[in-house]
Amino acid sequence: MKTTLLLTTATVSALAFTPAMADYPDRPIELIVPAPAGGGTDNVARMLNQYLEEELGQPVAVLNVAGGGGAIGVNQFSRARPDGYTLLSTWNSPITTVPHMQRVQYSYETLTPITSTSQSAYTLCVAPDFPAESGEEFLAELQANPGKYTYGNDGVGGTMRLAAERIFEAYDITARPIPFGGAGETLQNFLGGHVDIYGGSITPVLPYVEEGQAKCLLVTSADDNKALPQASGLAALGHPELETVLWRMMLGPEGMEEERAEAVADAVARAVEHPEFQEFLAAQGETLNLVRGEALRERLEQETQAIGETLEYLGLKQQ
Repeated sequence: MKTTLLLTTATVSALAFTPAMADYPDRPIELIVPAPAGGGTDNVARMLNQYLEEELGQPVAVLNVAGGGGAIGVNQFSRARPDGYTLLSTWNSPITTVPHMQRVQYSYETLTPITSTSQSAYTLCVAPDFPAESGEEFLAELQANPGKYTYGNDGVGGTMRLAAERIFEAYDITARPIPFGGAGETLQNFLGGHVDIYGGSITPVLPYVEEGQAKCLLVTSADDNKALPQASGLAALGHPELETVLWRMMLGPEGMEEERAEAVADAVARAVEHPEFQEFLAAQGETLNLVRGEALRERLEQETQAIGETLEYLGLKQQ
């Protein structure tokens, strides 16, 4: 009896101190952001971090690893131990677009889906005298004049350009893409009359819509956007399946324990409820969008396939 009791006690003691049974997290977490400091992805990650630390009860250190359209940071992250102490805060393009265009060491299938956090549509805007007053009329004008109009965008393989081209392909529209370094540069060239159509984020163009210098007629989300009442969402045009938006998510390395992924997802769900964070998102033109676990993996799969088809149509897909 004594021997049995000693063995049982030893076994229970050993189990109590295995990593699987330890409280998670019990030490600081590193959060890799595959983008430069000060950009939209970095700003949202750092703002969320303030509340995520409270919910997890541990410091969360942000590490910016920029380059390669996000691929350098995600490649580095993909080699991390799957213990839940290294996480990734990214937007969708490095996961759903970049692997089609360059060789990387990861795919959506080799990363652990935790949760998405927020999203923002892109918009297509024109000058006040453009001969259209709605999304339907805007697309009809482009259809009737193939190759006539230029649209500013975020460059070859950029999410905004792909969002526009998915719509144009469905409507058999030919418009000439003019690449710029981002929404700010696109906006200045649009306002200067160098391109006919602004294609970019909502936030930069809003002041000019309010001043009557631009009218935005289309958003790339399925739903309409309250900030742009004149713009049509894709569902209103009968094509919700063409939605392409910029959205953000948190992922774990391949093989991360489900319990730890769920713990992080729960903490994020509580963190995004802070009013200050929601006010911050609204100022950025973003909305909350929480999709977790396998539902997030399905979203990644669907978008990866859709983007691949568009890139192939444009002749940009790596063979």
